[in-house]
Amino acid sequence: METLIFILILLIFAFYAYPAILWFAFIGIYSLIFFDMSIAFWIIFAILAIVILNTEVRKHFFIKNILNFIKIKNLVPNISKTEQEALEAGTNFIEEDFFKGEVNFEKVKNQKNITLTQEEQEFLDNKVDELCKIESDWQIFQNRDISKKSWEFIKSNKFFGMIIPKEYGGLGFSATAHSKVIEKLVSRSQVLAITIMVPNSLGPAELILKHGTKKQKDYYLPRLATAQEIPCFALTEPNAGSDATSITSSGEIFKDDKGKLKIKLNFEKRYITLGNIATLIGLAFVLKDPNNLFSQNEDLGITFAIIDSKTKGVDNSNRHDPLGIPFVNSPLFGKDVIIDFENIIGGEEGIGKGWQMLVESLSIGRGISLPSVSLGGSKLALKVVNSYTQLREQFGLSINKFEGIEEKIAKIAAFTYLLNASRNYTLDAIDSGIKPAVINSVMKYHSTEKFREIINDSMDILGGAGIIRGEKNLLAHAYFALPISITVEGANILTRNLMQFGQGLIKSHPYLYKQVIAIKNNDINSLDKALTNHIKSAISLSIKSLIYFLTRGLVINTKGEFKQYKRKLVWASTSFASLTNITLAILGANIKKKENISARLADILSWLYLITSTIREYENNTKKQDRILVDYICKYGFYKIQEAREDIIQNIPFLKLLNLFIRSNPIGIKPEDKLNKKIIDLLNDENNVNNLCDNLFIPNDKNEILYKLQEALILQKDAIEIFERIKYAIKHQTIKKSSFLDMIEESHNKGVITNEEYEKLKILFEKRMEVINVDYFNDKVYKKQR
Repeated sequence: METLIFILILLIFAFYAYPAILWFAFIGIYSLIFFDMSIAFWIIFAILAIVILNTEVRKHFFIKNILNFIKIKNLVPNISKTEQEALEAGTNFIEEDFFKGEVNFEKVKNQKNITLTQEEQEFLDNKVDELCKIESDWQIFQNRDISKKSWEFIKSNKFFGMIIPKEYGGLGFSATAHSKVIEKLVSRSQVLAITIMVPNSLGPAELILKHGTKKQKDYYLPRLATAQEIPCFALTEPNAGSDATSITSSGEIFKDDKGKLKIKLNFEKRYITLGNIATLIGLAFVLKDPNNLFSQNEDLGITFAIIDSKTKGVDNSNRHDPLGIPFVNSPLFGKDVIIDFENIIGGEEGIGKGWQMLVESLSIGRGISLPSVSLGGSKLALKVVNSYTQLREQFGLSINKFEGIEEKIAKIAAFTYLLNASRNYTLDAIDSGIKPAVINSVMKYHSTEKFREIINDSMDILGGAGIIRGEKNLLAHAYFALPISITVEGANILTRNLMQFGQGLIKSHPYLYKQVIAIKNNDINSLDKALTNHIKSAISLSIKSLIYFLTRGLVINTKGEFKQYKRKLVWASTSFASLTNITLAILGANIKKKENISARLADILSWLYLITSTIREYENNTKKQDRILVDYICKYGFYKIQEAREDIIQNIPFLKLLNLFIRSNPIGIKPEDKLNKKIIDLLNDENNVNNLCDNLFIPNDKNEILYKLQEALILQKDAIEIFERIKYAIKHQTIKKSSFLDMIEESHNKGVITNEEYEKLKILFEKRMEVINVDYFNDKVYKKQR
């Protein structure tokens, strides 16, 4: 019994991370009273107490040797200058709590909700709608460009100036307003959305605003806000894609005939959106000073400059064809292009600061633009699929009643809610001044991947109607464009395997970065503090993780409606932090090379954030009917966490046997089929669908297919009672089951339905066939199609 009590008390000490002095005091006193310990035990006990409790002794005999061992064995990943700049860019967000094994639900709940100003809402309701009405996505594809009328409207209403402050003539919109504009535009046309998204993302406006000289800001920003200048940003090259630090475009400092320092540029860029029509190029290049005319260093580093596209030697006359999507995307070439130092963003102070500027500015594309594109596209897909599957019948049933279809529609609806929830949480952070670099990577990856799943499932459901192009097919072009979102702003494979967990581990772990810097600087004092705290935390997390596993988190105290999920979140977070420490201890510096392990840890980190965002969204904007969607997301998310944990353990030799243990008590399993049916019931109420699909552009033109879909669905719902009577008549053999038109005619002839109801059903049939039928073209027209 004494031994059991002894172990329980030690577990409590470990659980609460009590200081070492209390451990030694307890072990010494308890052993003296209850155990008959040998002299050898007391000698070892005394030595350990002196080494661990005496700071100077510990540093000399323990920390110093650990430092030497770490360096010899290369146990800590080396951090290059560019990596360090990336790590220091942006700020930590909730992910730092996950690395501590915590979830601070009060902090999550109290993150300020950002709402649109009256001016922003009016722009969204009026100007954005007006732009969407000018032309359809199909028309843009046929013309291979946005119309002149649309271009004029975009320029005159400052769509390119959303992120530029009003003092420079821009709109000065919040990140939330920026996101909602892109979200609505993409529901009309991805080309429109991309064209407007890019100037408001990483590019000259953002870079000049944050890093430009006063002269550059005063001159360029007003011109960019009103689209007097069309910007592009030239970073990517044939041998430098996701690894932007590998760019070979160069600028060489020389003196002109008048003895003035100039820069001669040579570059080859590709995949540059708006490049072909840009008047102002933001160019990334490596600045060199081989003759030391400006500096004692020859290689001055990555630098950004602003270049007039009409400058001699610049060639932007060509275009790429990105999977047939007709937004402007181009290669750019430069041969002996001469610029002044004044063209460098930030002037002389900006020399060699390009990489730092880049990593500080990537958040807009990753955290705002791409999640907005994914969300707008997802809402459109849900609206189309939900309407179509109620109207389309097979074997006498609406196809949304088949379980296979139910499963996919339920996932589409749940993922749409998830994308909205995580987008809102991220934007609230950004608009509050937080720059969540790690979470932005999570958002880029998961928003585009979830959108990929949504579109693929939607295409499966629509079948032939999804395959045949034409004005009636609202999703084909989104399907074509999917790989573009997956690829840009850091390809998704790279983002998952290297950036999410890899960057988060160093940036957000409470002790690791401090240890890395201490080792790099041979700082024994800092290493002692960071390492001892890390060891204490690791022991505590291991015990907590074990206890939460054995109790399924029931010992965790949580509040609110989602106690079960909140307990699991804390359990999963503790398990994640503990597994991170164990993986670090086993792999050391090799964790950078073990990309698949890093990717699976990134999956856990991501789902912790996505589940947290979902619960927050519901608690802040409670709509009781959405509870079923939250249930689905949480169950799905914990299932994915369980899956990732098993895969990690399976691929670390020392841990394989633990999988028998882990699988016996999973933190999550896949959502059950009955949830799918409940979600379908939710979606049968059009009000619920409209809430999920808010901020879509819904045309009021009766000739538009989205209008027709809604019109036919309303007519069908109004006819439910009539259909019930016809079914009753068939069941009692008053009429025969036959084709729709024959059946309603017989029902009319035999008095089952009235004259008015008969006419109503004929109109419904016509409207339904209009949306079920696909486009077709004569041979001459087809060959002209784009």
